[in-house]
Amino acid sequence: MATETVNIETATPRWRRITRHPALMEYRRLAFLVAVVNLTVFGVGLRDGLWFDGSAFALDAIADMALINLSLGILIRQQRVVNALFWLATRIPTSWPLWIRWGAGKVFHFGGLHSGGTVAGTIWFGFLLFAMVANRLSGAALPTDLTLGLSATMVALMTLMIISALGPIRAKFHNTFEGIHRFVGWTVLGLFWAQTVSITHDMGGTLTQTPAFWMLLLITLSILSPWLTLKRVKVEIDKPSNHVVIAGFDYGDTPFAGSSNALSHTPFGQYHSFANIPTPGKTGYRLAISRAGDWTGDFIDNPPSHVWVKGITTSGVARIEELFTKVVYVGTGSGIGPILPHLLKGMVPNRLIWSTRDPRATYGDAIVDEIEAHTENPVIWDTDQDGKPNLSALALQAVRESGAEAVIVISNQKLTRKVVHDMESLGIPAYGAIWDS
Repeated sequence: MATETVNIETATPRWRRITRHPALMEYRRLAFLVAVVNLTVFGVGLRDGLWFDGSAFALDAIADMALINLSLGILIRQQRVVNALFWLATRIPTSWPLWIRWGAGKVFHFGGLHSGGTVAGTIWFGFLLFAMVANRLSGAALPTDLTLGLSATMVALMTLMIISALGPIRAKFHNTFEGIHRFVGWTVLGLFWAQTVSITHDMGGTLTQTPAFWMLLLITLSILSPWLTLKRVKVEIDKPSNHVVIAGFDYGDTPFAGSSNALSHTPFGQYHSFANIPTPGKTGYRLAISRAGDWTGDFIDNPPSHVWVKGITTSGVARIEELFTKVVYVGTGSGIGPILPHLLKGMVPNRLIWSTRDPRATYGDAIVDEIEAHTENPVIWDTDQDGKPNLSALALQAVRESGAEAVIVISNQKLTRKVVHDMESLGIPAYGAIWDS
């Protein structure tokens, strides 16, 4: 397949390359929107004396804002909420204008509400702590030392969680980030309950009559729910090479195409999410797990007989294919895992570009044969033989030849962002993982 010679970077309007730059992706726009809304509320409240009446700070109003933001940040990541968001987004028919479907396809950027809400909530909690201290210094009897201590500890721990979640830190110390996010998060939740009880006691109120109690209960159930479905399941391992294994499961769950499940060797160990590969007409599913770090390397070198599965099957980026009449899939290496179930299902006509080293030796004849049998004119690029391709040029050519409406990229972060940026600069809807978890 001859590739396009067009220079994509110079062939597209400069303004569009700027507006579609990854730095301005929808994830960050949503986080910015949360910040703007909070700043507006703060400014209006400051003007109207909502936070401070001239003699004391209104702790209830400040606490409500903290709780609202944290609730948004936590609930938007709940697996059932995520599935509901994808379901709603994909109800839009393909007869609607492309620009509407283009925007709806960005549903997986909801993580911007998570980061925006949790950061804003932490700042509001910091403001609440300041207000508590100021009220005490002004001679007020409340809040008590216990409430102050709980609040200060919560602010410190939430700040630690935010720092560990910053992109460069999270990438370099990902295992530490996961541990902090889980165990410090649980600690903060416990402290949140203790603080709510303490504040209610300070005010002489009844716990169940406070809005905070019911919102905290909802948050707690949201965080607890994935652990209620925790199960140890048998896994069958097919190892076509030392780079990848195909893990097979059949324990009564047949997931939908465009979904993932989270696995771990131990109940409370590291959980890693992988795209499910269900086969139409068969129960169970497969996962393609390639060597990409210590966890996956150990999984390949020492295949387990059983693993732990947490939570429910959750929608992923490729599920948005339903919004388009035809799509081009671009994958590298084990990125074929999230793509394969859509090829097998055949719900949306597609074209495939898959770049990987020695595909048959690495992934096995069975996988390659499945791919070739379930998509039109697939481009399977052997990087051992032909070197690294220009994926943007291949994607553009496939779009033009096939009349596809969108491109879905499953690759590493650098290549995903480049191809998505190049395609969207040309006015072609493009989607790929955003590494927000």
